[in-house]
Amino acid sequence: MFGHLGFSYVGLIYLLMLWIPNVIWSKNKPIDYDSTHENKILVLFERVGQVCCTGSIMIFSDYNIAAFSPWSSWLIASFLLMILYEISWVRYFINEHTEENFYRSFFGIPVPGASLPVMAFLLLGIYGKVIWLIMSAIIIGIGHIGIHIQHIKAIKHV
Repeated sequence: MFGHLGFSYVGLIYLLMLWIPNVIWSKNKPIDYDSTHENKILVLFERVGQVCCTGSIMIFSDYNIAAFSPWSSWLIASFLLMILYEISWVRYFINEHTEENFYRSFFGIPVPGASLPVMAFLLLGIYGKVIWLIMSAIIIGIGHIGIHIQHIKAIKHV
């Protein structure tokens, strides 16, 4: 439950799936994006969660693919969420770069840019039976999803 130390190639793949669209987004932010009013507590949760997720996903080998079993369904579900996350980015990049477009739901999933990777990391933690990633996903979820919800509320009040 605490994890076996070692490099995780699955963790590296997940981080690349997470970081690459975010790097592209940093050069294609919504035209009306404003992060100056974000709740500082939520930002703290987000930053701590980012560091903890990045560390725990890379230093435990428990996420690497093992012999197929019913337990593998956690990994499959997690990876499918990451695929949906990538598709949601494509939807954003090919459409108008506005906050409304950025935060709109995707196949009924609210704030997909925050909720999909958080859920994927949580399921990956369950698959690997690594409490550190499970806790890290919860921490980042509080901050990241909370911030995205704040932005949606701000859009609706404009």
